[in-house]
Amino acid sequence: MTNQASTSISAPAALLLFVLAAVWGGSFFFAEIALREVPPLTITLHRVFWAVPVLMAVIWWQGIAWPRDPRIWGAYLVMGALNNALPFSLIFWGQTRIESGLASILNGTTAVFGAVVAGMLLKDEPLTARKVAGALAGLAGVAVIMGPEAISGLDPRNLAQLAILGAALSYAVASVWAKLALAGIPPQMNALGMLIGSTVLMIPVAVLSDGVPQLDLSPPVWASLLAIAVISTALAYLLYFQILVRAGAANLMLVTLLIPPFAIALGALFLDEALGRDAWIGFGLIALGLGITDGRLWARIRRRAQVAD
Repeated sequence: MTNQASTSISAPAALLLFVLAAVWGGSFFFAEIALREVPPLTITLHRVFWAVPVLMAVIWWQGIAWPRDPRIWGAYLVMGALNNALPFSLIFWGQTRIESGLASILNGTTAVFGAVVAGMLLKDEPLTARKVAGALAGLAGVAVIMGPEAISGLDPRNLAQLAILGAALSYAVASVWAKLALAGIPPQMNALGMLIGSTVLMIPVAVLSDGVPQLDLSPPVWASLLAIAVISTALAYLLYFQILVRAGAANLMLVTLLIPPFAIALGALFLDEALGRDAWIGFGLIALGLGITDGRLWARIRRRAQVAD
């Protein structure tokens, strides 16, 4: 088993990390295209629904047994709500009002939120001063992005940014739930069970909100829906678990910093999106917050300072 706190990362694992960042960064781009014809909640349904058969094929091919305990399937339902249904819907709704690149930057607070939530709820991951400092740096980045007008009035753009932050917080709570309720189960099965749970939840929600999903969509929109389901969801989870085994959870956190550049580049190249200076400053502060939370960069600086002395 790979050491979870390992500071090293092999070349193959680093390549997989960049691929995962591109795959997840692409989800913001695909969503922007799909939103031209499909409402946010229905996009969420498409994303989880079409990913299920792909992961079912993987489970069958690998010979992984399906859990029979009803409590596990109840846990999958909760996980599907926290890690798919709620955050996907909030992000897609947010993207109707803000740029895909900005959404990806705000989504980068997930790792910082995760450290704080885990510190509050898990005994083996205490909330340290370093984690608090990282969270404060991340929140400072969010404050710079949203600007002082966020305090004086909540316009649709500010609400959209808050929705993305809500999604990041939901992801953070989901990671704690997975550790508490789904430990010891093959991760591929957890991914499939979670997506089945989120599909069960999203079918009535999407139909009641948006009506029966329309199938007469343009080819670019269909391509985007399938890409976000097959590539940015099913394939992403498979890459995620490979990196977790090869490089550990600490190195996997780095993907949070790599996603925004891919999303911003795709938005600039194909959607004519451009982000202002405040967005880039905010991204820098969020990246600093993740670096503080992770702790390895500062430990390396201290070691070098000791060697120099």
